[in-house]
Amino acid sequence: VPARMVNEVLYCERLMYLEWVQNEWADNRFTAEGTAVHKRVDKGTRPLRKTKAVSSAKSSKDPAPKEEKGAASKAEDGQKHTHTDDRPYTARSVWLSSERLGITGKMDVVEVDGERVVPIEYKRGKQPRLGPYIPERAQVGAQVLLLRDHGYKCEGGEIYYAAERRRTPIPLDIRLEETVHRAVARARELVSGGQCPPPLVDDPKCVGCSLSGICLPDEVHALKEQEPPDLDANVFDVGEDPWGLAGPEPDPQFDGSGVRRLFPARDDKVPLYVQDRGASIRLSRGRLIVSAPGKTATEVRVSNTSSVTLYGNVQVTTQALRTLMEEGVPVLFATSGGWLVGRGLGTDTKNVELRRAQYRASEDGDNRLKLSRAFVKAKILNCRTLLRRNHKGDVVVALGELKQLGRKAEKATSIESLLGIEGAAARAYFRAFSGMLKANIGEVFQFDRRNRRPPTDPINALLSFSYSLLARETTIAAQTVGLDPLIGFYHQPRFGRASLALDIMEEFRPIIADSTVVTVLNTGVIGADDFVLGQGAVALKPPGRKRFIQAIERRLDQLVTHPTFDYRLSYRRVLEVQSRILSRAILGEVSTYPGFRVR
Repeated sequence: VPARMVNEVLYCERLMYLEWVQNEWADNRFTAEGTAVHKRVDKGTRPLRKTKAVSSAKSSKDPAPKEEKGAASKAEDGQKHTHTDDRPYTARSVWLSSERLGITGKMDVVEVDGERVVPIEYKRGKQPRLGPYIPERAQVGAQVLLLRDHGYKCEGGEIYYAAERRRTPIPLDIRLEETVHRAVARARELVSGGQCPPPLVDDPKCVGCSLSGICLPDEVHALKEQEPPDLDANVFDVGEDPWGLAGPEPDPQFDGSGVRRLFPARDDKVPLYVQDRGASIRLSRGRLIVSAPGKTATEVRVSNTSSVTLYGNVQVTTQALRTLMEEGVPVLFATSGGWLVGRGLGTDTKNVELRRAQYRASEDGDNRLKLSRAFVKAKILNCRTLLRRNHKGDVVVALGELKQLGRKAEKATSIESLLGIEGAAARAYFRAFSGMLKANIGEVFQFDRRNRRPPTDPINALLSFSYSLLARETTIAAQTVGLDPLIGFYHQPRFGRASLALDIMEEFRPIIADSTVVTVLNTGVIGADDFVLGQGAVALKPPGRKRFIQAIERRLDQLVTHPTFDYRLSYRRVLEVQSRILSRAILGEVSTYPGFRVR
């Protein structure tokens, strides 16, 4: 058990499980400050020498050949120091493990004076008014036990608070040592149980937690309150106060009603699109340099980039591609017409637990049908809302038909019948689609039905392109959460098709993609001159495509009130929240998936 997880399991069991077992991580202001504080100590400028006792015990064994012994000595000591050198020194970034204790961990700083050592844990901020918290003390206690197990004389450690440059001693007494051992045992119990602990309830610790947008504590509880109690649920009952400590006071700024939005409404990072023929991307000091023939080069910071999409013949250097992968920035390769052909990613998510649950759920007919109903019902009702808001004429018949089909979708008895209901709703919706366009626009752009592969008119070309952009966003959202975008529930798995991404995007087609098409046509952002006709197919010209991408990005950045949780966030954030709620439904934390429906 890592020493840091000793801290986490005392602070929040769910946080420990998400970080260690499911390997989830996200940065916020506090973690960024902590990284800056650890920047110096993480360099590891000097190693920790072995104690005399350990060295003499090693030399009493069968001696290795001279050549091997010399190499091992250099590897262990790292510098030309002898074991008779008792001068005080400081070791940084020291990693020790103990099978007997079942603990491993990296110590920021270890001060050595002869055989006496003191581990120092660096923390951002100031010391709490009543002294270091129990989780922080237990983390230092685990480090002290590790050093003792390796033969060092260690009576206690210290915590260094960077904001006030203050060192606070942490003596290891019997009570703290027992707390460490209990925390290690509890962490092992949670891991072996294979079930993520429930989130905290209205806890002030969630406000500053970087994983609150992954954990979704208030959202999970809000959905569970809508469910009947499960008397047979297998949850860990650790009592009100498993560590014998008083918990934090309730947040005075939150009265317990509603759902707190614990993460930013918008993402500071923005996507990069490169569509110029012959363009190239290279890396220079943390920036992407985008060059195109006859144009001035553009610079983009990697740290400010959420994704990179390349259309057609665009080159990217190996150095740039590797850096993007290391930073977790997906690179998507598309044809000149916008068809997604592949993705460049770093290592896949390590959340095997979620993947396995997704594969099992995809084989469960009842579960597939339950999720598919939610996807299709939300899509049909969102189509109805879009027509009701924007249609210029009499659309009562279409609205009534869509309302009835939404009710039928909720009670569909099979995927096949659901497909039929969705097809009927699509015909009713697209028959009335042109009524949302201004009269003069409707005369220029004739539209009577949906067609694709290839689209044969400008409106269908815009719809197809908008769906490809939306599918890109839902694919990224699914991968961010840890889901496999290829294994869907409503859309059956097919070679090369991101079926789950298509499932997630169903409810967002009318309110993100279709609404953007209506907006760019009615406002004149896209006109008749922005299309090219060739071999019976219609496609956007590069200038028009650029303006359309900007329009759909504005739509994704627009704030909207979440209908289930009643807080405001951007549509791009909504895609991630819905994907995370879907993952919670797949893992069984919540029994229903609430489709996103606008009013």
